[in-house]
Amino acid sequence: MSRQGTVRSALDRAADRMLTAGVVERLGIGIASVVLAFVVGLCIVAAAGYSPLIFLNEMLLGALGSQRGIALTLRESSLYILTGVAVAVAFRAGIFNIGVQGQFIVGGLSATMAILRLAPFLPTGAVGGVALIVLGSLVGIAVGGAYAALPGALKAYADANEIITTIMLNFIALGVVLYLISGPFQGEGRQEPRTDSLPEYVEFPSLLFETGSFSVVGLVVALASVAVAYVLLTRTRMGYDMVTSGKQASAALYSGVRAERTIIGTMTFSGMVAGLTGAVFSIMVLGGYVDPQGIHTYGFDAIAVSLLAANNPLGVVPAGVLFGGLSRGGSFIGITTDIPAQLVDGVIGLVILFVAAPELFRMAARRTGLGSERR
Repeated sequence: MSRQGTVRSALDRAADRMLTAGVVERLGIGIASVVLAFVVGLCIVAAAGYSPLIFLNEMLLGALGSQRGIALTLRESSLYILTGVAVAVAFRAGIFNIGVQGQFIVGGLSATMAILRLAPFLPTGAVGGVALIVLGSLVGIAVGGAYAALPGALKAYADANEIITTIMLNFIALGVVLYLISGPFQGEGRQEPRTDSLPEYVEFPSLLFETGSFSVVGLVVALASVAVAYVLLTRTRMGYDMVTSGKQASAALYSGVRAERTIIGTMTFSGMVAGLTGAVFSIMVLGGYVDPQGIHTYGFDAIAVSLLAANNPLGVVPAGVLFGGLSRGGSFIGITTDIPAQLVDGVIGLVILFVAAPELFRMAARRTGLGSERR
């Protein structure tokens, strides 16, 4: 057999193994990827002249070593779970929604402005606060869904590549939101790009933790979104159409699934979850809205969260917690040690790369026909 044939055979065997892996095997691969990434990362830390033991200790201490650390880890985890669900729903249906960050941004600003504009017409106190949170969240959900429906319609009716359109719409969202909070929506007396602060009574209640930027309510919202997405994908006709279209488009077409409607519906639902994330972020964390250039890239990191979870909404929960811990631990290391931020980001980037690589290989195998059983 030629060298080319040997390589192809090896790739086919690897693809067969990866494509037929069960839930337990995928979980094992994910855990092994995380461990291997940390081993490589700690070797790099040592080669750079810093103590890998201090690095690992501060990472764990920052994420789990105090009540504040746990609260901030859960805060980050909540946001990663929400954005991870948004990505997973689209990916599960075979649609690459790379625009979750943009949908997250426009949803957050929309929720903020809806609350600020409606506040004078509603009573103050707990009742008014709950009403404003619900109304603001609904606006954020609607705007996020509408912003995602646009590239969905372009793909459905103009065969536009959704990867390109969603990436472009990320930049459009960033520029438009920055313009709005620097001009028409800028807070009174503000010098920096920022809206007015939300009324004090518009906040999630502090339960279990006293950290002002986290509430268990945010985590409950994230877990509820997981449950809704799971039920939608596994217990409804719409979910069946979405998953079938993603796994076997020809079978979906044969069974009478309308591809255009499925594509737009999938993107809309994905954007609605992203818009909800923006609303939760603006209410729970920001208490208003700030320069989107300084907002963490939850929507982009969520791609790796979804890939680690094998695009399964239930798997997004442990994957989101992992990324939440990495985010909080990385921030803590930058505060308590002299380890350069670039080195910390590099190690976290390795973890993201390693955990995403197996699912990326599966996706490539499906698209290129790798695997002896697929030929």
